[in-house]
Parts: sequence; structure tokens; C-alpha cells
Amino acid sequence: MNHGSDKNNMKYLYIILLVLISPKAFCSGGDTIRLSLHDVVELAKGNSIASKQAVTTRETKYWQWRTYKSNYNPQLSLSGNLPGYSKTTTPVVQPDGTILFQQVHNDNSQMTLNFSQSITATGATIYGESQLQRFDDFDRHNVLYNGVPYAIGVSQPIGQYNSLKWDRKIQPLLYNESRQAYIEAQEQISIKAEGFFFDLLLAQVNLQIAQTNYTNTENILKIAKMKFDLGKVTRNEILQLQLELLNAKKAVGIAKRDIEVSTLTLRSYISQEGNDKIELVLPETISDMSVTSDRVLAEAYANRSDAIAFVRRIAEAKRDVAVAKGQTGLTASLTANLGFSNTAPNIPDVYRSPQNQQLVQLTFSIPVLDWGRSKSKIKTAEANEKFTEYAVEQDKQTFKQQIVTQVTLFNQMKEQVALTAQADSIAGEKYKIAKERYVLGNLSITDLSIAFQENDQAKRDYIAALRDFWGAYYQLRYLSLFDFEKNEKINYK
Repeated sequence: MNHGSDKNNMKYLYIILLVLISPKAFCSGGDTIRLSLHDVVELAKGNSIASKQAVTTRETKYWQWRTYKSNYNPQLSLSGNLPGYSKTTTPVVQPDGTILFQQVHNDNSQMTLNFSQSITATGATIYGESQLQRFDDFDRHNVLYNGVPYAIGVSQPIGQYNSLKWDRKIQPLLYNESRQAYIEAQEQISIKAEGFFFDLLLAQVNLQIAQTNYTNTENILKIAKMKFDLGKVTRNEILQLQLELLNAKKAVGIAKRDIEVSTLTLRSYISQEGNDKIELVLPETISDMSVTSDRVLAEAYANRSDAIAFVRRIAEAKRDVAVAKGQTGLTASLTANLGFSNTAPNIPDVYRSPQNQQLVQLTFSIPVLDWGRSKSKIKTAEANEKFTEYAVEQDKQTFKQQIVTQVTLFNQMKEQVALTAQADSIAGEKYKIAKERYVLGNLSITDLSIAFQENDQAKRDYIAALRDFWGAYYQLRYLSLFDFEKNEKINYK
């Protein structure tokens, strides 16, 4: 055998292989939109249906808050019936007890201006009114006016539940809770957008891997056939490469399908219309960001809606006890008013020398025999209060454990990304060496296939590590409502 000729043939094959297996760029027609992870997250926050729902919920809670605030402001209203016309037959009881049906034809119109102001400390209501009434008797051609120029009064519940007092404790908590819940909703959108981003990114990486493997396998098969003609490889190696080529072609088809599905899902979530191709930019890690459990816990208790809800739930349980006590036992209400009224044939005379009027009234209710009903209501409310305290304590422990676990996971993910990046680099170098060794004839097709698989898996592992890192990062933002990268609280206007 001529060894010099064999060396020349091998050099020739090696040069061909280096030319054929060089990286290629796969281009497609149409415009391409390049999006980073940050771009996708911001688009989702601005355009997604979930974001619009969160905004609507925030507005609803805001107007509920405004409604609550108005309960403590003076109320002024104008009411009446104008006209109050009536023409009918009505039964009239006579002095001897009989009934006589008589025709009635009149107009009884009135207007009342009411003023009221609630007193939070005691639950009382101070009120005032001015009223004017006109009665027209059309049958007798008579007009009569009745009016209350002004009257003021007070109504004071005694021993009853004071809703104003308890609302002042609970409603601000509910409003602050809703504001933080809106921020949490935005961060949940970030978490979902991050997931859809990496679904598409992995699909794109899989397509790049599959296309590269197909091209490289196709070119290696060409080289192998040339080597087979020279008697350097066996028929079994040719068959193995043909099988690898078929698998690579199938992988390209699967990857393209996954890209279509992932692109549609991402495009739908961020409400991005059009048919432009989306190309995602591989994100990097935040290497200089360091977090501790104590810091995250402190921010979580200061910012999270759950932390506000812990206080609110205890307050609501205490309120329910107050409701039970206010609805049992002695309940009373004291009402007193002072004013003037008058009757006259014309409006000016109604306000001339009116007669004074007074009213003092105490209404009360005392259960004499209720078979323990009042006590049962109070004891039930007190038992629910204790249960709520235990439940809140359990939720606080879960709240804390979740944050500690997430901080540990995030710090581990930073290290994992660095390790998988090194593994990807080593696997790529090993794959390159394996191709060269196969051309030179000192590596089996089996070892070359293993190098292929290890290189592919290393790339996928790196993407998976990046996904875990950014997933942990956005989860950390959600759990604390704090941006540790910028070192500031997260807030949305």
C-alpha cells in the first residue's frame, strides 16, 4: 500500500471537511424583530390582557376607596315629589264608624333639603333639614302651605356596632393591600412573560442545533462515502451516518413546529400583531447582584400585599367580635331634634313666626330569654378570631419559608449558570476535536455521535440554567416587590 498516497488523500479529505462543516447562517425572508428578555417583559406589562385586567382591578379598588372616604364627609341631598297629583275615589271613615267613598282631587307636592354628618368616634349622626310642602285642593279651590324652615337633630346608637370606627381601621388596609396587589400582578406578568420567552428561545436554539447537526452530518456523510470508496470506513458507519442524518432532519421539523407554537403563544401574550419573525437575544446573568434572606424578608414585610393582609385579617376577626357583641344584649338609640314649623296660605307666611318643635326619643331592645343565642354568637366570633390568629401565624411561617427557599435557589442558580457555560464551552471544543479526529481516521463513528449529543445537551443545559436563573430572579422580585438590581422599591404609576 502507498502510505504517501494515503496521507495526501487524508489531507484532501480534511480540507474538504473543514470547508463543508464551517458554520453557516440560516436566513429567511421578511423583517425580523429582535427582542431581549427585558423587551418581552415590558411589552407584556404594557400590552397584555392580564395587564389591562390588573389596571381595571386597580381602578375598581380606587373608586371603592373613594366611596369609603365619602362616608366621613358631610352629605347634602334634595328630595321630594313634584308633582304629587291625585284624582281618585277614596274611603273616608265617618264619625259613626261607617265608610263613605268620596272623590278626591288634589296635588300634594313637597321638597326637602337634607344635611347629615357622621361622627366616627361615637357612631352618631348629626342631621338637619328644611322642608316646604304645598297642598292644592282642586275641588274646593284651596291652597295651603306647610313648612319646616329648619330643624337639627342627632341620632346616637348606644351599645351597638360602630361601623365607621371599624371601617377606619380596615378600609385603609384594604386599599393599601390592593395597591400592592397591583404591583404583584405586574410582577406575575413578568414571570409568565419570562416563561414564554424561554419557551421560544429554547425552540430557536433547538432549531439552530438541529440545522447545524443536519448540515454537519450531511457533510460528514459525504466525506465518509469518499473514505468508504478508499476502504477507510465500513458499510456500518455509512448506515449509522445515514440514520443520524434522518434523525437530524426529523429534529429540524420538530424544532420548526415548536417555534411556530412558541411564537404564537408569545405573540398572543404580549399582544404583538403582524407576521414579522421574532428573534430573541440570549440574556446574560446579573453577576454583581447579591441578596440575603434577611434583606428580602424585610422588603417583603414592607411591600407585599400578604403582609398587609396579615394585619387586615386580624382586624376583621376583631371587628366580627364587635359585630356579634353589638347585635346582642342591650341595644338602644337616642334621637333628639329641635326645629320650627308653620302652616300658611302662602310661602312668605310659612317663614313668619314659625312654631317651635322638639323631639326626644329613646328606643331600646333587651333580650329577656333567648336560650343562649346571644352568648353563642359572641363565642363563635371569638373562636373564629382565635382561628384566624393561628391561620395568620401559619401563613407567616409559610411566607418566610418561601422567601428563604427562593433566595437560596437564586444564589445557587448564579453558580449553575457559570458552570453550565463552562460545560458548554468544553463540549463545543470536544465536538470540534472529535470532527477533526474522525476525518483523520482515529475516532469511531460511535464516539463522534457521543460528542454530537454531548455538545447538543450542553447547549440545552445552558439555556435551561439561564431560564432557571431568570425565573428565580423574577420570582424574587415578585416575593419582595423590590428591584435588587437597581436597589429600589418596585412601583408602577
